[in-house]
Amino acid sequence: MSESATPETFRVVVLSGPSGSGKTTIVERLLREAPMRLVKSVSATTRSPRVGEVDGDAYYFLTLEEFQARRLRDEFLETAEVYQGLWYGTLKSEIDRARQLGGWSFLEIDVQGALRVMELYPEAITIFLAPPSMEVCEQRLRDRGTESEEILQRRLKKVAEELSYANRYKSTVVNDELDRAVAEILLLLQSQQNAA
Repeated sequence: MSESATPETFRVVVLSGPSGSGKTTIVERLLREAPMRLVKSVSATTRSPRVGEVDGDAYYFLTLEEFQARRLRDEFLETAEVYQGLWYGTLKSEIDRARQLGGWSFLEIDVQGALRVMELYPEAITIFLAPPSMEVCEQRLRDRGTESEEILQRRLKKVAEELSYANRYKSTVVNDELDRAVAEILLLLQSQQNAA
């Protein structure tokens, strides 16, 4: 059973990894298996909701005007313009929401966003999830079968770029075998909980 975080034991956890590193599966496992309550941060976006997506669950869906107004009011930890003018970001209020719920704030964000969070929360637990190799990463992306060759090549270029930032994180975990990678991250979190 998960223990609640107190003000003294509250932590910010950041997990990043390139496309094809297996983040989605690992995040689902961590949310279920962590020895402490992890409260996953909900990102804000200017894209339209997809069928079945509920505001405040998958994302906070904001208009471009609302997103930019909130940026100007310094309400975001980090933001990025991603595809064709669509914006994504993490609201500072997400950290407070996790604290109020008695859990640790868990951010699954890209490298650029993580670097910004590291500036604001230097004590954050930062974990970079790496694929075992570029070949494995490329195969995972190809197996999805969702993108054209051009987009795939663009993603692979971004993967190489993101891998160059791994040394900026406190820990790097290679996702060569799912159970082993999850166990390694759980051990990292447990050690931080014990250190509190």
